Amino acid sequence: MMTEIRNDWTIKEVNTLYNKPLLELVFEAASVHKEYNTPGEVQVATLLSIKTGGCSEDCSYCPQAARYNTDVKVHKLLDVDTVLESAKAAKDAGSSRFCMGAAWREVRDNRDFDKVLDMVKGVNDMGLEVCCTLGMVNEEQAKKLKEAGLHAYNHNLDTSDEYYADIITTRTYNDRLDTLDNIRKAKLSVCSGGIIGLGETHDDRVKMLHTLSTLPQHPDSVPVNALVPVEGTPLENQPRVSVWEMIRMIATARILMPKSRVRLSAGRIMMSEEEQALCFMAGANSIFSGEKLLTTPNNELNNDQKLFDTLGIIPMKVDKKVKEVEQV
Repeated sequence: MMTEIRNDWTIKEVNTLYNKPLLELVFEAASVHKEYNTPGEVQVATLLSIKTGGCSEDCSYCPQAARYNTDVKVHKLLDVDTVLESAKAAKDAGSSRFCMGAAWREVRDNRDFDKVLDMVKGVNDMGLEVCCTLGMVNEEQAKKLKEAGLHAYNHNLDTSDEYYADIITTRTYNDRLDTLDNIRKAKLSVCSGGIIGLGETHDDRVKMLHTLSTLPQHPDSVPVNALVPVEGTPLENQPRVSVWEMIRMIATARILMPKSRVRLSAGRIMMSEEEQALCFMAGANSIFSGEKLLTTPNNELNNDQKLFDTLGIIPMKVDKKVKEVEQV
């Protein structure tokens, strides 16, 4: 009998799961992962910043906020052809998903949005899954992206509702949830996760996982990020979270959301091969590969391929037949 997929987890249940002895937790997560996924397959995604810096938000972790003095160089929206060249290079290098990120507070109905729609069409025509993260989006804009060929939209919750205002004041947690609702209404796949190492408590992590796992549909992708402190941001002096905390988050997310792709995201550059292997064992089955994650360093594809060869991991193939959000 397969593990039941649930959207009615209680805080108490999530807390009990999260606080299990780590080896017991990882064993359970690996068992659930094997029930619903192919453990030897990992999705390889590439993330490109199509518009960098100058953002009006005050996210305490982000070097792209205009109010912080960081080394990020502001550049306007890239040309469509430039983006399509990057997408082709990513596909040739083995990526099956191409993600485009713009440092906007929200999507506006203007020529830049029209250019993004053209980018989505072009990348979709290459046979890649297309994902965007463009800030807040309304239902009509989400539908336009869907019609252009967008597969998924990323909008992370970042942390718990209770801790959110300590990290971001220029929008509310409900704004985040409303955007996720608009994404679902447009029948786009939801990509939503969070960041650990922001100064939050373990209870905040539990509450964030509870929110994600009790959404009307589990996110198709759940990025688990470890803060990469950037000089010039309010969180520049935050200590690095341990790999054990990442493994605990990944394992708990895998058990709560069995079919979701749990993405080992920011912070992977600081992990050894052995630490990454433990994350895959705990249920991670998606990574970003390439030299940058928007503006922070990331693992290079050649190194990832060597690790895959060592572990016997096969890059996941894109399934272009999957166009609608799977009900989970």
